[in-house]
Amino acid sequence: MTLFRLLKIELDMLKGNNINILLVEDNPGDIRLAREAFYNAGISDELFVATDGEEAIKFLFQTPPYADVPKPHLILLDLNLPKKSGKEILKVLKDDPTLSVIPVLILSTSKSQSDILWCYEHHANSYFSKPIDFDVFSVLIKSISQYWFEHASLTS
Repeated sequence: MTLFRLLKIELDMLKGNNINILLVEDNPGDIRLAREAFYNAGISDELFVATDGEEAIKFLFQTPPYADVPKPHLILLDLNLPKKSGKEILKVLKDDPTLSVIPVLILSTSKSQSDILWCYEHHANSYFSKPIDFDVFSVLIKSISQYWFEHASLTS
């Protein structure tokens, strides 16, 4: 972890600002991998998980039982979800004025050009194919966290 990242985390903690990440993923193995990868990348901020599309929508609109959860600063979204698909969630997010500013990174097993094109046409910020190998997944998460939490500016 860089000195810059350590200072940024300390400053955020002094201000009471955590970086909140919402992972929308239904596969328990992928959830575990993501948690471990974020931990290995030195991300100690809040990682919230929604395991289906309806839960994600409730979380994002802060409806019970999620009335007191913070808005996420970054969303990692799988496309293949039960109840509501990732595409449906992306459309809802980007159609809502308060949620549309949250960066949405698609993290999917689909490598279909039509899925990739659809996501970018609907304003996804990035599209990543989910690596199967944990080491490759860790490198991806580290790259994502370096870009979004060290270099980019996120809304509060």
